[in-house]
Amino acid sequence: MTDSGATAAVARFVAETPVEAIPGEVLHEAKRTLINVLAVGLSASVDASVGMLESWDGGGSSDGGVASVIGRGRVGIERAALLNGYVAHLQDYDDTHFPTILHPSAPTWPAALAAAEQRHASGLETLAAFAIGGEVACRVAMSVHPWHYDAGWHITGTAGVFGAVAAAARVIGLSSAAATSGLPGAAVTSGLPGAAVEQALGLAGTHAAGVRETFGTNGKALHAGHSAAAGLRAAYLAEAGFTGPPAFLEGRRGFWAVHSPDGHDAGWIERIGAEGERWELLNNALKPFANGIVSQPLQDAVIQLRNAHDLQAGQVEAIEARVHPLVLELMNRADPQVGLEGKFSHQHCAAAALIDGAGHDAQFSDARVRDPEVVALRSKVRATVDKAVREDEVYVTIRLEGGAEHSIHIEHATGSPENPMTDAQLETKFSELAGEVVGEARAGELLEAAWKLDETSDIGSFMALVRQ
Repeated sequence: MTDSGATAAVARFVAETPVEAIPGEVLHEAKRTLINVLAVGLSASVDASVGMLESWDGGGSSDGGVASVIGRGRVGIERAALLNGYVAHLQDYDDTHFPTILHPSAPTWPAALAAAEQRHASGLETLAAFAIGGEVACRVAMSVHPWHYDAGWHITGTAGVFGAVAAAARVIGLSSAAATSGLPGAAVTSGLPGAAVEQALGLAGTHAAGVRETFGTNGKALHAGHSAAAGLRAAYLAEAGFTGPPAFLEGRRGFWAVHSPDGHDAGWIERIGAEGERWELLNNALKPFANGIVSQPLQDAVIQLRNAHDLQAGQVEAIEARVHPLVLELMNRADPQVGLEGKFSHQHCAAAALIDGAGHDAQFSDARVRDPEVVALRSKVRATVDKAVREDEVYVTIRLEGGAEHSIHIEHATGSPENPMTDAQLETKFSELAGEVVGEARAGELLEAAWKLDETSDIGSFMALVRQ
């Protein structure tokens, strides 16, 4: 495929893919990602920064409060997308796509939910919209992997916006220039009949933003919220007749040229929706730990050794690991000072894993990061890069005072696509995180409703369970 027509190919996939063409395993994965987003979003909804974001301009709503915010109230649809994207990503407990490290759900689900609630879409339509939007985000990410991320872009902020606009465009029924499905609501813009999806993609893409320097701050989660809101807004503007560039991915000064000048692979877009092509959304991973995914094999290994040998921090002389290069690239913070920085410190992740046997958000509070026992053990963590080690793999040796040592090789970490979190494990994660905020009974009701979302005729009843 030449680059020409890439945006149109995405638009056709968004507008023309029948629900029946989406594999059952993809729709099931869509439910799993929703359950995960709700779990981590509810847990994060009580964070003080959420109130700051909610009220930064006085908390006003331009359209009367028609969309639900996870764990909170109802606001305008764009504000809902912003807030839900933020809480979904704040704890870094949301899903991650291999190998791009894109977080597809945090920008895509909030746009899908806001549009679906406002338009009274069915649960099945909403699941399909997310599946399509998530696939778009993953394939745009793959098209610029690894050049884009290596340059310093945060791919959740940049590729995520395409997932958000695709999901919203699907819900509200935009059509592409070549669409034949006759979906309702198609706009005629800029002399291009039916090209609303193409132009929505361009309107969203011009807001593709976010750099990795924000990691360890609230700014990282804001990327997901911004992408969700920008994608949603772009879809609604295109429906109204607002114009945007119809060939944004491949344009001379478009996404590929500007955001990934060192290279791109248009084949990922050429194959989108092709018969027999595996959905990239199935390469998504649900996380067992609330931090950057590249250190999760290390945590998995340390916890397994801890539990197998009853290890205590005072016994440890050194924790040594051979890791994928991204561990040191993204998570080499020997002395984090606040909890959000700890989420991007492999040293802290390993130390907390050995002491607490866990990696939930509680292990990344400001107080835990500064705890003297944790600080002392962090200084004993040493990681070296091995280019032969995969992203979900690690070799770990824990050396003890007195000369004893214990080693383990994790080939595929828990939660990775090759060793995915089971539905039962996901339900446990949901119950623990959501139950702390809404109580056990309400959490159980919401979980059951999420598993049965495709049976819901109007998603509004489901969203009533999501908010306060």
